[in-house]
Amino acid sequence: MSLPLEGRSAIVTGAGRGLGRAEALELARLGARVVVNDFGQSGRDGSGAASGGPAEEVAAEIRAAGGQALAHTGDVADFTRAEELVGAAVEAFGGLDILVNNAGILRDRMVFSMSEDEWDSVIRVHLKGHFNTTRFAAAHWREQSKKSGAPVYGRIVNTASEAFLAGSAGQPNYAAAKGGIVGLTTSTALALAKYGVTANVICPRARTRMTEDVFAGFGAPDDGPDPLAVEHVAPLVGYLAGPAAARINGQLIVVHGGMVAIVERPRVRAKFDSARDTFDYDELDALLTPHYADRPDGETFAAAEVLGLKRG
Repeated sequence: MSLPLEGRSAIVTGAGRGLGRAEALELARLGARVVVNDFGQSGRDGSGAASGGPAEEVAAEIRAAGGQALAHTGDVADFTRAEELVGAAVEAFGGLDILVNNAGILRDRMVFSMSEDEWDSVIRVHLKGHFNTTRFAAAHWREQSKKSGAPVYGRIVNTASEAFLAGSAGQPNYAAAKGGIVGLTTSTALALAKYGVTANVICPRARTRMTEDVFAGFGAPDDGPDPLAVEHVAPLVGYLAGPAAARINGQLIVVHGGMVAIVERPRVRAKFDSARDTFDYDELDALLTPHYADRPDGETFAAAEVLGLKRG
């Protein structure tokens, strides 16, 4: 029996550990040939020397299971190295079909204490890293489609977070980057649809070194499966990368512990019209102040409330 991704080639960034590793293993299990990308720094804040160890270990694990994989240790936030990554997949496997963007770092700080470097570094790795690989994969697919005169097979799965949905007080850089990734994904989905390419974004809730603080009070259960295990997320990535998901494009999906929730685009919560040509202060006060009078002080928009989700 053929596998759903047999004959396909994939790139998974940030695949040396945690969620990215689980995704790379799942794509390989489904038949894909995988380029395992990881810069290999030891610190979750992007500190430490780059190392080929994590990417090489995962690639070796795939090969030991009978799959095809190679390691790539470039920094995806570097424009040139991202181009090399896409080129490596095309050279090794004859093309590229699937791109899973997962690489990221954390440098948490309250907004009033955050340094310029803490902001720039997180935006660079998460948002620019997603853009860089997407840009070169998209160019490859567009060129192939123009050559053939027909749509190609292309799948992009990006990684956001509920920090963007529900807020995260100590992560303004991370939340902003993840929100930007959602915007990048929906724009990419519209731009590439005519070439046969889909782009979707997931908000995974999983226990990794990136989320060890978030889930510090939620240990793995003594009995039964861990609802925060990365293995709950990987199957959705494999599915979105597969042929069955051809009609799924520009979607935001929250996933964890045996649950997926498809998030709608924001809807208008309330609407007020001016009685005159334009509003003034007093009319806005008369309309909006009562609307928020019964809400807790400092309440923010939280799309996650619709899903009944807590922050993750």
